[in-house]
Amino acid sequence: MNTRRVVGPFNRVEGDLEITLDIADGKIAAAYVNSPLYRGFEQILQGKLPADALVLVPRICGICSVAQSAASARALADAAGIEPPNNGRLAANLTLATENLADHLTHFYLFFMPDFARADYAGRHWHAAGVERFKATVGSGPNQVLPARARFMQMMGLLAGKWPHTLAVQPGGSTRPLQSSEIFRLHRTLREFRGFLEIVVFGARLEELAALDSRAALEAWRGQIGGGDLRAFLAIAEDLGLWQLGRGTDRFMSYGCYDEVDGRLFPAGLWHGESAALDIATIGEDTTHSWYAAAGLPQHPAQGSTLPVADKEGAYSWCKAPRLAGQVVETGALARQVVAGHALARDMIAGSGGSGGSVAARVVARLLELALVVPAMERWLAELVPGEPWCITPQLADETSGVGLVEAARGSLGHWVTVRRGRIHNYQIIAPTTWNFSPRDAAGTPGALEQALAGLPADATAPLPAAIHHVVRSFDPCMVCTVH
Repeated sequence: MNTRRVVGPFNRVEGDLEITLDIADGKIAAAYVNSPLYRGFEQILQGKLPADALVLVPRICGICSVAQSAASARALADAAGIEPPNNGRLAANLTLATENLADHLTHFYLFFMPDFARADYAGRHWHAAGVERFKATVGSGPNQVLPARARFMQMMGLLAGKWPHTLAVQPGGSTRPLQSSEIFRLHRTLREFRGFLEIVVFGARLEELAALDSRAALEAWRGQIGGGDLRAFLAIAEDLGLWQLGRGTDRFMSYGCYDEVDGRLFPAGLWHGESAALDIATIGEDTTHSWYAAAGLPQHPAQGSTLPVADKEGAYSWCKAPRLAGQVVETGALARQVVAGHALARDMIAGSGGSGGSVAARVVARLLELALVVPAMERWLAELVPGEPWCITPQLADETSGVGLVEAARGSLGHWVTVRRGRIHNYQIIAPTTWNFSPRDAAGTPGALEQALAGLPADATAPLPAAIHHVVRSFDPCMVCTVH
């Protein structure tokens, strides 16, 4: 006999989220993820001047507003056929990286780790220390990380003027040129942030973490004498079996991130047992189970539409179901590093100790990116040249189109814009959580989170296990980005 239970709303989630669970034989037989809030940004943008997108799209989200700005700027730059000058490229990297790393830190300390202070885990050998360190609002961890994050985010003031919703990120580069004294201040702030990570988060140098090449090496590192909250998490993950929890599709996608002179720091691609090139022409959005007008076959976002139909039969979410060549993919820091070929990321999912995409692997990958990106930021700062150009002014044709692909902290973010008669004719957005929290498609294939929840132990009447929250939060959902 099947029992249906609804979980939600979720706390510590950006936006609204509701999950319906079908429970049978002591486990989750099927999950249905609902994004219950329609927002309408894609409709708002129609008829506006192209430059207006740079004002409007950051308002999609107050957490990843720079990522939205960066994707929009890229789409307009593509439509204009321009590339920013070197300083503009470096400033764009630094601005996006600052937001992404702050997001990684926020996720770990404020969204994810407080779940381990739950009374459910009383009696575990790590629980008392976990409560003291990670309990929401009162734990020493959140109260230590918030001032450090605030000091780190001062970089955003110098790089972009303000955060969130900056207008410094433009198709032609950055409108916030830096003087030598400001670059010096950025170096100092970044050096302080490095120190915080090495002492508090890792208890080791960033380069030591970045060099770990397998899960066995990670566990050996955990066993060494030293502090750091990553070691605390690894002990919890081992005790609770988080390496075997929340496996999704094991098909990972990344648009690539942080432009270098030749290529990107983290390249674009697809990984499903082996590396493959990414063909964005094969992206299609299915609306079979979404509250949007059906368009027949899945539509590529460049030709897509977002027309709400609130009473559509068979629909259960305001999130569309994007697919790559008809397949479900997972996106995020783990996907980014797997596609980039980082040895630890690959081994966590497919090596001797690998167990596919899991709660533990997703969290470790986000912390790994802190260790990988801070040294790159130090290099980008050193490459800035005061006095050289920072931005060029694009000349946008009255009839044109463009695409902007970036990697937000949570994963692959794409903006597609079409301009007709000098105005926005169509604007479509696929956010990372749209990929990860999609509903079923026309073939009935569940989205990534829906797959990751299936099979988890659950009871028809007893309180649902905390494991459900761990799986959901390992994807770090941003539901206001998911729907538009």
